Amino acid sequence: MKEQTPTPHIGSQYDEIAKTVIMAGDPLRAQVMAERYLKDAKLVNKVRGMLAFTGTYNGKQVTVMGHGMGIPSIGIYTYELFNFYDVETIIRVGSCGSRQMHVHIGDLVIAQGSCTDSNYAEQFHLPGTYAPIADFNLCRKAVEKCEELGYTYHVGNVFSADSFYCEDDRKVNWTKMGVLADEMEAPALYMNAARAGKKALVICTVSDHILTGEATTAEQRQNTFTQMMDVAFGII
Repeated sequence: MKEQTPTPHIGSQYDEIAKTVIMAGDPLRAQVMAERYLKDAKLVNKVRGMLAFTGTYNGKQVTVMGHGMGIPSIGIYTYELFNFYDVETIIRVGSCGSRQMHVHIGDLVIAQGSCTDSNYAEQFHLPGTYAPIADFNLCRKAVEKCEELGYTYHVGNVFSADSFYCEDDRKVNWTKMGVLADEMEAPALYMNAARAGKKALVICTVSDHILTGEATTAEQRQNTFTQMMDVAFGII
């Protein structure tokens, strides 16, 4: 809906946002992607410091953009992108915390589905529990690209919480249910995509291990987690 742009949160003109958007929680990671992958990248948004750049990758117009931390933040940005900028595909690349001993630091996690304790789905007035899932074709392409590039990957459920710091230890039960890792944004992205009839996928790099206590630094997460970006750009 061109007439509804710019939005309260995105200062770009309608035609400055590509139909394919690759997003990261950290806007500086979006800048890294613009510098690493895009040709003729142009800064198209800096409202609230949420940097967005549009350029071309292999001749195709692509936008890279930050989405902030948590379900409410990504919920706002992806809603506006899908519904006001008519974006067709959004791929999130981000970090996650492993919940399984066979999922190691640096591995990729392709979020086929997302469990959550968030109340985000309540707005849709569904008579039950909604299961947010990725677009199958994007998921399949991501698996094929990982195998082509020789990257270690895992496909399955992630758990996406509203809280990063938690007062109790009930989250351990998600490990027992085979959930691969924790992140904080997938359900809102997947629900917004489903409601708008669009496509979405989350690809994460394991930045820390909930069971072993292993962790990476903020600088490492910002600058060296490039395999998930290779996959995201390789499937668009």
